[in-house]
Amino acid sequence: MNMLPRHVAVIPDGNRRWAKARLLPSFMGHQKGAEMIEKILEHSLQLGIECFTFWGCSVTNVTERDPKEVAFLYTLFERYFTKLLKAKVLHEHQVRVRMLGAWPRYFPESCQAVMRELEGVTQKYNKHHLTFLLAYSGYDEMLIAAGALAEERSKNSDFVIDAESLKQRLLTRDLPVVDLVVRTGGEPHWSSGFMMWDTGDALLYFTEKPWPAFTPAQFDKALAFYGATERRKGK
Repeated sequence: MNMLPRHVAVIPDGNRRWAKARLLPSFMGHQKGAEMIEKILEHSLQLGIECFTFWGCSVTNVTERDPKEVAFLYTLFERYFTKLLKAKVLHEHQVRVRMLGAWPRYFPESCQAVMRELEGVTQKYNKHHLTFLLAYSGYDEMLIAAGALAEERSKNSDFVIDAESLKQRLLTRDLPVVDLVVRTGGEPHWSSGFMMWDTGDALLYFTEKPWPAFTPAQFDKALAFYGATERRKGK
């Protein structure tokens, strides 16, 4: 394997289309997608990737979709995080798990309890970082950061607004910038301002494969693409 990225972020698109193509209900696509998260996560840890960020859902995913589908997503998240809570792989690889986004505003209390427990039992780990973006909006993240900077400046006219001070007010303040973004599902566009600050210099990898069909072998192709691409960053 060529040089690995330090931080990989994934936009897992295509669950529903994968199910539709197989004449299955949409929830089966989400179920299969959750299974693929487990495989890709374990594979990334075995490879030694330090930071892995996964976009679980946007704010609009939980506010504008069919309530039955959203309810299933909540159940799926709770089931997945409960399973992850018992997974030895987190402790063997010392993985810190974080949940970022507006999930406390939308997710059921039973799901929130599992999520907080998962964060708590892994909070002292720092070898690897697994981050889930849940009820997340990159626009909201930037607006909140901008508001915090404005408030700080109003209190202290000497306060310097720069790249570092902005980064420290993002949800991802404790994570390095993203090196590689992988978007599955065959639609090469951005969504909800996804990590707009942290992906400013990231390499973008788009694939036609829907997320449920994005196997560890497909992930290796994305990593090979990263390793073979010269990143000049404007130089």
